[in-house]
Amino acid sequence: MKVRPLLFRAIIGVILAPATLFAHHNFRAEFDSDQPIKVTGIVTKVEWTNPHARFYVNVEDDTGEIVNWDFELASPNILFRRGWKRDSLKPGDVVTVTALRARNSPYVANTNTVTLGDGQRVFSTLTSPRE
Repeated sequence: MKVRPLLFRAIIGVILAPATLFAHHNFRAEFDSDQPIKVTGIVTKVEWTNPHARFYVNVEDDTGEIVNWDFELASPNILFRRGWKRDSLKPGDVVTVTALRARNSPYVANTNTVTLGDGQRVFSTLTSPRE
């Protein structure tokens, strides 16, 4: 039996499609919804990259040491649709961040809200910790 190339590609696509659904990490495997945090600090860097934008904040810990937190956001596309601009958050901004800690990295978290020093909220999740 001879299979046409187009039909063969379609069959392979159907077989491989579910694998791509699992390529993205599972939120609950990486972040702990039972470990919310709230920190205030100064933004040091913002990265507009896929699959998730990120920003980094210098925060003073309980011992007085400055630690650099790595906060994960949604994708740049989702942020733009929610009203973000590339300069909505920039190095030097004082921010208060609520987030959920990573399970395996002490200073990594998934962002719920970012509030600027003037009280303006520039990011918040809508219904779930991951889109």
